[in-house]
Amino acid sequence: MQEHIKQLYLQRDQNRPLIQNILKFIEEIGELAEALLKNEKTKLEEEFADVLAWLLSLANLYNVNIEKAFYDKYPREGCSKCGKTPCRCTDF
Repeated sequence: MQEHIKQLYLQRDQNRPLIQNILKFIEEIGELAEALLKNEKTKLEEEFADVLAWLLSLANLYNVNIEKAFYDKYPREGCSKCGKTPCRCTDF
């Protein structure tokens, strides 16, 4: 997904001030929050996709491999704190 977004939008995103990219991401999070609160199924799918696309765009701008970062933080083997799947941590 990240490579797809890179091919589509990286050049355009690089030509825009960084703050505009960040604000667009925040805007999409707001739209997702609204769809969640209203429980609008069709809108939810669209807004989740938009938030993910902007997250991937920001990762591309910062040269962050988001899949690697994700699995470094949330290992496939289980919770990074307790090692269990599902997590059994009690410190929440």
